[in-house]
Amino acid sequence: MESIYSKIKIKYFTEDNIEKISYLFFGALSTLVTIVSYWIFASKLKMNYMIATTISWILAVAFAFIRNKIFVFKSNNTDISSFLKEISSFLFFRIVTLFQELGTMFLLIQIRFLGGKGAERLPTYSTNSN
Repeated sequence: MESIYSKIKIKYFTEDNIEKISYLFFGALSTLVTIVSYWIFASKLKMNYMIATTISWILAVAFAFIRNKIFVFKSNNTDISSFLKEISSFLFFRIVTLFQELGTMFLLIQIRFLGGKGAERLPTYSTNSN
């Protein structure tokens, strides 16, 4: 008689699911790289928040590319043309996230929290019921 563990393993630990789980796990690590590196650059090294955001984005994207190539997609391509194709398609979609992240940081820090013009137009949410 098969154990429950064996049934679960057969049903859910398929190659496709393992790839998805790896992608999610390493995606969380990429987020951690972004948060920790931003904190180091902005808080500890006192860099401008836009520069700190850009550097933390570069580190996270480099980490994501390497870990996806090796651990998630298990790409063994070693020739330069394959590498350039992989990295260019990876970066093409990631660059959109850089501009999204910089725009969000600008809105949240420059306009909202530093009291720049236009801050009064942004909604203020309060957990205070008074």
